[in-house]
This record gives sequence, structure tokens and C-alpha cells, in this order.
Amino acid sequence: MLYQVLHTVVPPAAKAVWRPTVRGLEHVPATGPVILASNHLSFADSMVIPIVVPRKVVFLAKSDYFTGTGVRGALSKAWFQGMGMLPVDRDDTAAAIGSLQTALDVLGRGEAFGIYPEGTRSRDGRLYRGRTGVAHLALTSGAPVVPVGLTGTDRLQPIGSTLPRLARVTVAFGAPITVAGEYDGIALGRARRDLTDRIMSAISELTGQVEAGVYNDRPALDD
Repeated sequence: MLYQVLHTVVPPAAKAVWRPTVRGLEHVPATGPVILASNHLSFADSMVIPIVVPRKVVFLAKSDYFTGTGVRGALSKAWFQGMGMLPVDRDDTAAAIGSLQTALDVLGRGEAFGIYPEGTRSRDGRLYRGRTGVAHLALTSGAPVVPVGLTGTDRLQPIGSTLPRLARVTVAFGAPITVAGEYDGIALGRARRDLTDRIMSAISELTGQVEAGVYNDRPALDD
């Protein structure tokens, strides 16, 4: 109910204020499980994608946003739940592994799941090497992967800022990458790496970002 209320109000208001440019939205299937794999530039990314996609997109968000106290904590929890997000403790290895099962449960319900293969936000604008969790989800669930390229969200809400600003934002969706039959007979580790690299290459084509060629480690005090 809260999701329905927020998505009746927030997307039209946000689009009226920021007027995002959206390309390739027809590549996102209207129904059925799908993985939206995006580059990651800003805290606002997990808001921008659900705002422009007409169906519900589930993202994972750090558990701190759901455990605050008082009125502020209650509002934070209501906002993130209302935006369709699920909590995960990123500092707990077991919880992080469990988050993959949470994602599979979302896909198993025929829903859309959003993920950032880079793992954390790029602080220099480059596109970092993808981690293979996204391929694990695709190969296990059979869901297609739609690459998403975000540009301008680092200006919409720069790292360290608490409120969004006026900025031009573009959200581009690429053609779905399907996995059915693509990796039959290929060693699982190799299949995951190859699929992840294909996804990151597709994202790079959408954004024009320079590929860093290395993993992006999360800063100790990442917000």
C-alpha cells in the first residue's frame, strides 16, 4: 500500500522537476523476472531508476536506513520500504551472501531486481570492473539482464551531499542480455566472469564511461 501511494506521487513530481531524459525504456519487459544492472554514480541512482521505470524495481539498501529511532528513523524506514527497497547489512559477510538469495526470491516472484555490479559508487566517474553476483543471479534464475546507463546523477546528488540538486540526468536502457542456453557446458566460474564482462561492456556503451579495469573497493566510511 505504501509503495502504491509513493509511486502515485513521487515519479510524476520528480519527472516534472528534473525532467530526466529516458532512452530504451521499451527494453524493460512489462512483466516477469528481470535484472536491471546499472552503473553507480550517486546515492540517488536507486531513486532515479524506479522513478522512470513503470513497474516496481526492488533494490537492496544498507540496513541502517531501516533501523533508525524516533520520528526521523520511522520516516526513513517508511521511505525506503515505500520505494521498494530491502535492507542488507553490508558489513556482515553472511548477510551479504544471503542478499543473493533475497534477490533470487524477488526474481522468483516475477519481479524486477536492480543491482550495481560495481558494488559501490564510482568516485572518479570511471566504470569499474563488475563483480560476478549479477551473473550468478542471471544464470541461477534464468532472468534476462537489462543493462542500464546513468549519466548526470553524480551532479544530481554528489557524494557527500544530503539533498538532490537540479541537474540533467539521462537514463538509458540497453537490449536485454539473455542467458538461456548461452553457457551450457561452460565451467560456472568462467560463465559468470564472461557474462559479467558482457554486462559491463553493454553499460559502458550506454554511458561512454572509461573502463577502469579494476574493482572498486568500498571506502571504510562509505555512506
